[in-house]
Amino acid sequence: MVAIEDGLRRVAELAAREHWLAVVVTVRGDGEPSTSVVNAGILAHPEDGAPVLGIVSRADARRLANLRQRGRATLVFRAGWEWISVSGAAEIIGPGDVEPERLRRLLRDIYHAAGGQHPDLEEYDRVMAAEGRVAVLVRPERFATN
Repeated sequence: MVAIEDGLRRVAELAAREHWLAVVVTVRGDGEPSTSVVNAGILAHPEDGAPVLGIVSRADARRLANLRQRGRATLVFRAGWEWISVSGAAEIIGPGDVEPERLRRLLRDIYHAAGGQHPDLEEYDRVMAAEGRVAVLVRPERFATN
């Protein structure tokens, strides 16, 4: 069993080598896996400060419906043949869940944690709000690695 601190350290090592790209795995209503490639980062949960993995998602992404039904996600990070997966409970935070300023800061925090750099953060904020983007936070519970 991999300790959370050790697992997150390994995630950071591999993710930094691959531009913080990960495969997110959710489970569809029919029990089959659904996958997509995302940028993901490690950050402190905005409520309790615990380390979480965060992604920014379109509000109409199929993964959100899967997460609402099942409430869990797995993210897989790799660099070359080395990999680590992180599974845990997923929380969706979007417009209406928190005040707009807190959501704006959270989306920026995830973006930066996933290696993002934007020349105009106000434009980034406008686009995120216009597209109704949401934050997905995954609490690491279980790791698997080679």
